[in-house]
Amino acid sequence: MTNHTHTYELETIWEGNRGEGTKTYAGYGRGHRLVVPHKPDIALTADIAFRGDPGVHNPEELLVAALSSCHMLSYLALCALAKIEVTAYRDKAFGTMITDTSGAGHFTEVTLHPQVTIANTADLHAAIELHEKAGKLCFIANSVNFPVHHAPEVVVG
Repeated sequence: MTNHTHTYELETIWEGNRGEGTKTYAGYGRGHRLVVPHKPDIALTADIAFRGDPGVHNPEELLVAALSSCHMLSYLALCALAKIEVTAYRDKAFGTMITDTSGAGHFTEVTLHPQVTIANTADLHAAIELHEKAGKLCFIANSVNFPVHHAPEVVVG
């Protein structure tokens, strides 16, 4: 199999200059915009713990969201290839990040809780097992230096 290189282009634009730039830590806004060509902009801020707006998404949430989305897309592809009919999928994902006294931080883990509904009882065992394979295929999970756990629930509906 041949390796392929994929590139991703975006622009991050800070919108938090309140007239004095970063003259003081408390004086500037954390608001910024993620701009991806030909796609809607995404408003972002810092986590509320770091003076961000609680009503706007932050990068830490987007990291957890990227892991959840990537796992789902990998899982659905595997189910389609295995002829397992998934009729519903939702995930409640939780990430844990710690910071030290200097303010430096890192994620220690993310746990995904996919809730999957499938059409056929005969596929139940395989549908549960495919979560492990999806976790190994997920590009984002393969790119982080902390564990991504899976606690799936699969039901027949």
